Amino acid sequence: MIDFLKNISKVPLHVINTNISFDEYIPISIVASNKDLVFDVSSSKEWEAYLESFFLKHKKKVAFGGYLEQRDIYSRSEHFNKLSEENQRNIHLGIDLWCDADTDVLAVLDGEIHSFKNNTNYGDYGPTIILKHSIEGNEFYSLYGHLSLESLKNLEVGTKFRQGEKIGTLGDSSVNGDYATHLHFQLIIDIEDYYGDYPGVSSKKTLDFYKQNCPNPNLLLKLPNETLIEGLSKTR
Repeated sequence: MIDFLKNISKVPLHVINTNISFDEYIPISIVASNKDLVFDVSSSKEWEAYLESFFLKHKKKVAFGGYLEQRDIYSRSEHFNKLSEENQRNIHLGIDLWCDADTDVLAVLDGEIHSFKNNTNYGDYGPTIILKHSIEGNEFYSLYGHLSLESLKNLEVGTKFRQGEKIGTLGDSSVNGDYATHLHFQLIIDIEDYYGDYPGVSSKKTLDFYKQNCPNPNLLLKLPNETLIEGLSKTR
């Protein structure tokens, strides 16, 4: 499946507004060991201020990365935080694209709506859409989390979308689980029994399974300078 996903496209694929050039993307790391994160990581407002400064400094519009990053940000929520270190869910299974609220979110490939849901736990996805893809006999799923509430209006399971077609917009911190605005984009091989939701963060104990079931989204996105991101090349 890894080789299949890698070879679906030879060029980078968009999951947000195509008017934003890939030249305006920049890698970002929010691993726990990043010494630049000298603020309260539990505060969405402080994240927004940090990202605004980051974009101004680098003259970019989208910051991306995060696959297999071990992060401190999830410790603020009981939804992720368990008593033992082994069971604490803090290893990120998707790629985040940090940018402005209301940015268009696009279907990465031809697909149909598998499910959708507003995941309202503190620190959760908020509004979420999952697409099902069937290509050359291979079935897999793409998850789009932290959307706007409007993104879930008038949706129906089975509705088909073409590659690059708008499926929603990004939500702000008031609806997206209390994060600075971003898209959580994740690939899933076996959706199991989930509906409108799927774990986007793993514990050390379950990581081997999730690394296999949730391969690197950059196999499709092919975002620039990916080797600068901790974890992005580990599943190649």
